[in-house]
Amino acid sequence: MEKSFEELLRDLEKIVKDLENKELPLEESIKKYKAGLELSNKLTAALTSAKELVIKEV
Repeated sequence: MEKSFEELLRDLEKIVKDLENKELPLEESIKKYKAGLELSNKLTAALTSAKELVIKEV
């Protein structure tokens, strides 16, 4: 089952908090950064789709 936009956003917010924590080892920071980019891309795509739907309805 795919996560909702809100769940993905919460996941991204957690990654950002984790990255702000200066205690993470470099390798873990890189993994989280890559995961954050992936989530950011998914969220951007979802927003773009929603925007296109709104524009079509107007």
